[in-house]
Amino acid sequence: MSSYQLYAALRLRQEVFAVEQNSIYVDTDGLDLQAIHMLYFENEELLAYQRCLPPGLQEKESTLGRIVVDPRARGRDLGRELVRRGIAHNLQRWQSSDIRIHAQAHLERFYEELGFATEGDVYDLDGIPHLEMVLANPKSAPVNPKVMD
Repeated sequence: MSSYQLYAALRLRQEVFAVEQNSIYVDTDGLDLQAIHMLYFENEELLAYQRCLPPGLQEKESTLGRIVVDPRARGRDLGRELVRRGIAHNLQRWQSSDIRIHAQAHLERFYEELGFATEGDVYDLDGIPHLEMVLANPKSAPVNPKVMD
């Protein structure tokens, strides 16, 4: 990532997560250093961002996180397209891993529509209700042996 792209990503994350959602947390958690960053720019303005993390870094599964769309660009399905691309990336790159996300609870239906299933109950993360959700990778599913008569 260029310095400009890095600055744009950190700025958008802070603008939405810290300011708009009034959540005080440490954004620079060290995971960005090993992440694959997906950014969508229009006219040099960052409108959507997410990071993809390998299995074993944050969770045993691969993860998608810091998924954010600029408030001025909402309603254009940029988030949906971004998550679809993140899913495709993680499933292709880490072929034996499911994908786990820490989703804001109010977005549960959005992520369910993209194939994620909720695991567990709502919990507080930095003052915002969250859910753990997992998308099962068809290639990582255990093979059921055929029963022989």
